[in-house]
Amino acid sequence: MTSSTTFAGLLEAFFTDRLMRQRHVSPHTIVSYRETFRQLLRFAQDRLKKPPAQMGLEDLDAPLIGAFLDHAEKVRGLSARSRNVRLAAIRSFFRYVALEEPRRSAVVQRVLAMPNKRFEKRQVNYLTRPEAEALLAAPDRKTWSGRRDHALLVVAVQTGLRCSELAGLRIEDVELGRGPHLRCRGKGRKERCTPLRRETVALLRTWLRERHGQPSDPVFPSARGVHLSVAGIEYAVRKHVTAARVHCASLRRKRVSPHCLRHTLAMDLLHSGVDRSVIALWLGHESPETTQIYLEADMALKEKALSRTAPFDTRPGRYRAPDRLLEFLKSL
Repeated sequence: MTSSTTFAGLLEAFFTDRLMRQRHVSPHTIVSYRETFRQLLRFAQDRLKKPPAQMGLEDLDAPLIGAFLDHAEKVRGLSARSRNVRLAAIRSFFRYVALEEPRRSAVVQRVLAMPNKRFEKRQVNYLTRPEAEALLAAPDRKTWSGRRDHALLVVAVQTGLRCSELAGLRIEDVELGRGPHLRCRGKGRKERCTPLRRETVALLRTWLRERHGQPSDPVFPSARGVHLSVAGIEYAVRKHVTAARVHCASLRRKRVSPHCLRHTLAMDLLHSGVDRSVIALWLGHESPETTQIYLEADMALKEKALSRTAPFDTRPGRYRAPDRLLEFLKSL
């Protein structure tokens, strides 16, 4: 058996040939798939008492993968949605194996037949205007990190950029002249531009003057001068939400993440009467249908619809003019 047909050879070819050369997937996809297989191989090593380099494809059968997914959910604390992401990465590898090694079809088909786990779909979590203002006021702007975090939070709330997009912003992606905007590359390598308000332009101009970096440098650097990681941004948001809860009691009942700030911008646009297709374009969604989740979460829209209905315990009446002159005008 040649090295390219062993499990180790197939896995290496899957990453280097299939994902990187043929499909040219994004670095985020590579990292996600890599972490899935690192966790899977560590689990298999503990279960089988065999080093990963010596494992065969038959060792990673459907029962073992099912046990790994259950372990990830129950022990590591992954949600059902994250479990399904892990399974999607594993399925992608086994579909590649089906093309390269048809003789292994029995093992492959059993893995590909593993179903996704159903999960409860919750309404999106977003901040009201007072909650967002309390969060933006939380960073201590007397410190360098506080001024950085304040600028980051303002950009997040005003633009709705994903956490990874915020982390990857470079100074050359910021246009503060005529038609100020941010350029970013989102999911599927789609580039988009997001306009900036006048107040945000002034804030970014002040921050970048203090930041004093080169065009290729990150807009929001870490203390070491490199790009803030996604985990670093998540930590900053948690830190300032904790401080904001002292002054805004309603924040104590909410779990706030960087993605929650993206939802906040979407709900603000929806309340302002912006069309769903424009919101989808702004957020970089593949389809306007994706913005349906914001309609479902909009309580103000539901209350407006309710106000147009009549209660069940009253009979709908007919309009009668309260005045003889009004009656005359109606009859014209």
